Amino acid sequence: QVQLVESGGGLVQPGGSLRLSCAASGSITSINTMGWSRQAPGKQRDLVARITSSGSTNYAESVKGRFTISRDNAKNTVYLQLDSLKPEDTAIYYCNADGTYYRGRFGDAPFDSWGQGTQVTVSS
Repeated sequence: QVQLVESGGGLVQPGGSLRLSCAASGSITSINTMGWSRQAPGKQRDLVARITSSGSTNYAESVKGRFTISRDNAKNTVYLQLDSLKPEDTAIYYCNADGTYYRGRFGDAPFDSWGQGTQVTVSS
Protein backbone atom coordinates (compact mmCIF):
# COMPACT_ATOMS: atom_id res chain seq x y z
CA GLN A 1 0.00 0.00 0.00
CA VAL A 2 0.96 3.63 0.35
CA GLN A 3 2.21 5.27 3.54
CA LEU A 4 2.30 8.97 4.37
CA VAL A 5 4.64 10.32 7.04
CA GLU A 6 4.37 13.90 8.31
CA SER A 7 7.04 15.93 10.06
CA GLY A 8 7.70 19.51 11.14
CA GLY A 9 5.12 20.14 13.81
CA GLY A 10 5.92 21.75 17.14
CA LEU A 11 5.37 24.61 19.54
CA VAL A 12 5.57 28.13 18.18
CA GLN A 13 4.66 31.59 19.47
CA PRO A 14 1.84 33.60 17.90
CA GLY A 15 3.08 35.27 14.75
CA GLY A 16 5.68 32.58 14.19
CA SER A 17 6.16 30.12 11.35
CA LEU A 18 6.44 26.39 10.79
CA ARG A 19 6.95 24.20 7.76
CA LEU A 20 5.24 20.82 7.61
CA SER A 21 6.36 18.05 5.28
CA CYS A 22 4.62 14.85 4.22
CA ALA A 23 6.35 12.15 2.21
CA ALA A 24 4.45 9.37 0.45
CA SER A 25 6.11 5.99 -0.03
CA GLY A 26 5.21 2.62 -1.52
CA SER A 27 4.74 1.29 -5.03
CA ILE A 28 3.25 4.56 -6.20
CA THR A 29 2.57 4.97 -9.90
CA SER A 30 0.75 8.30 -9.74
CA ILE A 31 -0.43 10.88 -7.21
CA ASN A 32 -3.36 13.15 -8.00
CA THR A 33 -4.32 15.50 -5.18
CA MET A 34 -2.29 16.02 -2.01
CA GLY A 35 -3.60 18.02 0.90
CA TRP A 36 -3.58 19.00 4.53
CA SER A 37 -6.41 18.93 7.03
CA ARG A 38 -6.45 19.73 10.73
CA GLN A 39 -8.40 18.71 13.77
CA ALA A 40 -8.55 20.71 16.99
CA PRO A 41 -9.67 19.09 20.26
CA GLY A 42 -13.41 18.50 20.27
CA LYS A 43 -13.82 19.62 16.68
CA GLN A 44 -14.19 17.89 13.33
CA ARG A 45 -11.34 17.48 10.87
CA ASP A 46 -11.38 20.31 8.32
CA LEU A 47 -9.56 20.82 5.06
CA VAL A 48 -6.77 23.40 5.24
CA ALA A 49 -5.30 23.29 1.74
CA ARG A 50 -4.86 20.98 -1.23
CA ILE A 51 -2.87 20.91 -4.44
CA THR A 52 -3.43 18.97 -7.63
CA SER A 53 -0.82 17.24 -9.74
CA SER A 54 -0.80 20.25 -12.07
CA GLY A 55 -0.21 22.66 -9.20
CA SER A 56 -3.68 24.13 -8.73
CA THR A 57 -4.34 25.03 -5.11
CA ASN A 58 -7.20 25.94 -2.85
CA TYR A 59 -7.28 27.01 0.76
CA ALA A 60 -9.68 27.32 3.65
CA GLU A 61 -10.74 30.94 4.11
CA SER A 62 -9.23 31.01 7.60
CA VAL A 63 -5.69 30.37 6.30
CA LYS A 64 -5.66 32.26 2.99
CA GLY A 65 -2.70 34.61 2.80
CA ARG A 66 -0.95 32.92 5.74
CA PHE A 67 -0.42 29.30 4.66
CA THR A 68 1.16 28.07 1.44
CA ILE A 69 0.92 24.55 0.07
CA SER A 70 3.45 23.17 -2.41
CA ARG A 71 4.63 19.80 -3.64
CA ASP A 72 7.69 18.10 -5.09
CA ASN A 73 6.41 15.48 -7.51
CA ALA A 74 9.83 13.88 -7.90
CA LYS A 75 9.92 13.23 -4.15
CA ASN A 76 6.20 12.45 -3.70
CA THR A 77 6.22 15.09 -0.99
CA VAL A 78 3.80 17.85 -0.06
CA TYR A 79 4.66 20.84 2.12
CA LEU A 80 2.65 23.32 4.12
CA GLN A 81 4.28 26.62 5.07
CA LEU A 82 2.48 28.13 8.04
CA ASP A 83 3.15 31.85 8.62
CA SER A 84 1.58 34.43 10.93
CA LEU A 85 0.37 31.63 13.16
CA LYS A 86 -2.48 32.24 15.58
CA PRO A 87 -3.54 30.31 18.69
CA GLU A 88 -6.62 29.12 16.80
CA ASP A 89 -4.31 27.30 14.36
CA THR A 90 -3.48 24.85 17.15
CA ALA A 91 -4.46 21.37 15.99
CA ILE A 92 -3.21 18.04 14.76
CA TYR A 93 -2.37 18.43 11.09
CA TYR A 94 -2.92 15.46 8.78
CA CYS A 95 -1.79 15.04 5.20
CA ASN A 96 -3.53 12.94 2.64
CA ALA A 97 -3.00 11.88 -0.94
CA ASP A 98 -4.82 9.93 -3.60
CA GLY A 99 -3.56 8.24 -6.72
CA THR A 100 -2.59 4.78 -7.93
CA TYR A 101 -0.09 2.13 -6.83
CA TYR A 102 1.34 -0.97 -8.47
CA ARG A 103 -0.06 -4.34 -7.38
CA GLY A 104 2.11 -6.60 -9.50
CA ARG A 105 0.21 -8.89 -11.87
CA PHE A 106 -3.07 -7.28 -10.79
CA GLY A 107 -2.00 -3.97 -12.31
CA ASP A 108 -2.53 -0.57 -10.74
CA ALA A 109 -5.06 0.12 -8.00
CA PRO A 110 -6.32 3.38 -6.50
CA PHE A 111 -5.27 4.57 -3.06
CA ASP A 112 -6.50 7.29 -0.73
CA SER A 113 -4.19 7.46 2.27
CA TRP A 114 -3.75 9.57 5.40
CA GLY A 115 -0.75 10.25 7.56
CA GLN A 116 -0.63 9.76 11.32
CA GLY A 117 -0.75 13.48 12.07
CA THR A 118 1.63 16.04 13.52
CA GLN A 119 0.84 18.41 16.38
CA VAL A 120 1.03 22.16 15.88
CA THR A 121 0.67 24.27 19.01
CA VAL A 122 0.60 28.06 18.87
CA SER A 123 1.02 29.58 22.30
CA SER A 124 2.99 32.23 24.12
